[in-house]
Amino acid sequence: MSTHSLGPSESTPPLGQQALDAGLDSQEMIVNLGPSHPATHGTCRLVVALDGENIRKMRVDIGFLHRGFEKSCESVTWGQVFPYTDRLNYVSSTMNNVGFALAVEKLCALQVPDRAQYLRVVASEMHRICDHLTMVGAMGLELGAMTAFLYAVEARDLMWDRLTELCGARLTSNYVRVGGVARDLPDGWVEKTLATLDRTAELRDTIDKLLTRNRIFMDRTRGVATVSREDACEYGYTGPCLRASGEPYDVRKAAPYLVYDRLEFDVPVGTRGDNFDRYLMRMEEMKQSDRILRQCFQKMEPGDIAVRDFRYVLPPKPLVYGTIEGVMAHFKLVMEGIQVPAGEVYSYTEAANGELGFYLVSDGSGRPYKIGLRAPGWPMVASMPVVLKDALLADLVPTFDTFNMIGGEVEQ
Repeated sequence: MSTHSLGPSESTPPLGQQALDAGLDSQEMIVNLGPSHPATHGTCRLVVALDGENIRKMRVDIGFLHRGFEKSCESVTWGQVFPYTDRLNYVSSTMNNVGFALAVEKLCALQVPDRAQYLRVVASEMHRICDHLTMVGAMGLELGAMTAFLYAVEARDLMWDRLTELCGARLTSNYVRVGGVARDLPDGWVEKTLATLDRTAELRDTIDKLLTRNRIFMDRTRGVATVSREDACEYGYTGPCLRASGEPYDVRKAAPYLVYDRLEFDVPVGTRGDNFDRYLMRMEEMKQSDRILRQCFQKMEPGDIAVRDFRYVLPPKPLVYGTIEGVMAHFKLVMEGIQVPAGEVYSYTEAANGELGFYLVSDGSGRPYKIGLRAPGWPMVASMPVVLKDALLADLVPTFDTFNMIGGEVEQ
């Protein structure tokens, strides 16, 4: 009687090996990231086609925070536009105020007093530090560095405390006016702010020690989402993301405004254009903003905080309550708005994310005929499908952080 073996013959591979050799039928998996805060900071949806853990295609879906900024501004007076600008990049709102005010003043041929210019720079650079702290802290958090995030939030809140004393609000400052600023420095504010800058520098240095030479952080950021100088220029990058790719363009140096030409500061420039370089740009720019602020406190002289022209600036309350001329000027500015000369203008400034541009058209009335906004954050977000092609899914959200997408300005 013949016997038969129950096991596989020598010429037949084991069953497990057969499955491995045969391969698996696979197809791209479509994953929705956002619009939920843990994934995409709440205001953006990324539709990603995955092959395993690699991104093959991506579609950026924005508009969840769209408020119709440009058309809304055309239905109010020039002065009433400022609260709308606060809500563009709401992490550094004064910079939006300044950009719009400079555009209107260019149309009106207004020369703002020196002290008002210094105050605008002070509020702007403090908000730049707040913006960069938010980005650095969020990036650390996405990569597991919760401690770095807590230090960044502590430093940002200290800065916001000082801004609250100056502007009256932590986030949406509404501090700038056409022709100047809303109020002067409170008593003792400079001394408190210098102490805050010292503490912020300590916290910034602690974050630097936690992240910059951290092996995990470096491995997760170096060589990831690299953008060359040529590509960055082609995509329309500006600000820290452009400088990280090696292009030393900064509006404060290229086309100085306010009193930046009187201040000494450096423009940091990267070499690789990857996530690590974009992180380093923010860290170094915070140091330069600290340097600018201390110079402003030394150079700023007493003086007017707004032009003395009641066609553009509300008269002081004693004049409003005590004179007919003051009442009339106040009434006309509130009810009719500033009468901006007819014409068109483009004005641009260096906001936290890059070049913030306002295109204004006036028909000579008290309301803007047309407002166009050049939001600095959009070119970086729009380039993500190209920059992150074939990258790992785990690298998407940290890269999203380095581009610092702020829904208010990107979606307007």
